[in-house]
Amino acid sequence: MDLIYANDPLEGLYDQVLVRYGEIGLKGKNRHVFEDRLVRNMQKALAGLPPRKINRTFGRMFVPLDGDAREVLPRLQRVFGIVSLSPVVTVGRDLDEIKEWALKLAHGHGGSFRVDVRRADKSFPQSSIEMDRLLGAHLLKEYPHLHVDLEHPELTVSVEIRPEGTYMYSRTWPGPGGLPLGSSGRGILLLSGGIDSPVAGWMMMKRGLELMPLHFHSPPFTSERSKEKVLDLCRVLASYAGSISLHLCHFTEVQKAIHRECPADLGVIIMRRMMMRIAAQTAFAKGALALVTGESLGQVASQTIESISVISQASPLPILRPLVGMDKDKIVDQARLIGTYETSILPFDDCCTLFVPRHPQTRPQLSQVEKAEEPLAIAELVQEAVDKTEVIEIGG
Repeated sequence: MDLIYANDPLEGLYDQVLVRYGEIGLKGKNRHVFEDRLVRNMQKALAGLPPRKINRTFGRMFVPLDGDAREVLPRLQRVFGIVSLSPVVTVGRDLDEIKEWALKLAHGHGGSFRVDVRRADKSFPQSSIEMDRLLGAHLLKEYPHLHVDLEHPELTVSVEIRPEGTYMYSRTWPGPGGLPLGSSGRGILLLSGGIDSPVAGWMMMKRGLELMPLHFHSPPFTSERSKEKVLDLCRVLASYAGSISLHLCHFTEVQKAIHRECPADLGVIIMRRMMMRIAAQTAFAKGALALVTGESLGQVASQTIESISVISQASPLPILRPLVGMDKDKIVDQARLIGTYETSILPFDDCCTLFVPRHPQTRPQLSQVEKAEEPLAIAELVQEAVDKTEVIEIGG
């Protein structure tokens, strides 16, 4: 943020942040529900800063500033539902005043520029095109070293003329977009320590799904450092969500039973089915309506279409797989973007790497797997794992 914010001629003069949202604007009569949720999430993101009232107009929201843009902007950048945001100065309708602020926005700039005026208030005497020309000519007159570039300008002097005010700015920061967190219900994220599942969780949060991560660990086979790695991943996700309830499931007895009682080549499939049963029971207890995984079709033996089909049938709840059609390099790119990659690649094993057979079954049949599961006390193992699950609250 500091590098992007550097050399801003209006630093300290901005009085509001203009917040734009996208998909919410396409909602019908329940649009206000999504807007209310977005406002609550923005207030949550700003917790700890001086309180302020977020104002709403059609298609825009405004967050008052008190010289604290550097504090406010990075927090709002992580709020799902926000497409972009700009620190603005609020001016009147007087043309001379608008011209004067345009000069301030361009002060110290020595390259190409363009003017972008949007006139939402149709009672304003000049049209958008007329204002573009007026302000552009004024800037060229006062700063003859500037030159116009409408396609790839180094500086854009932006003006939004709305009934409630005129807003001027020259910088825009992207937000994550999507829908406000919590507007699509609640789900359980099966969170490993790898690259994929944190990305899957982030993508579903972007669709408005509130997540409760569920991590399976198997002490003493998995270490405390492996557990800490998952906590760190949750801290990254919580920086977008505000807070997260991590569920740590004691999975040792389940894995030992599978290793002892079931064919080795079906061990991974049966383990995943047990995870789905435990996750579903956790979901029922927490009011969640779906499970989320980081599976990508064909990536490993348990993610062939046959394996996915057999694993899915162990869950009474829908399983959301946002990465199912993504290439690994795209998943890695997204992990880097959201900040989970460096933690995910730390070399600490999780329970999914235990007891992996040399030749796992890649095309299992449901009847074959169900027969292999018969020696297991499934209900008792699931209940024991659920009862031993530890909940850790992680703040954003």
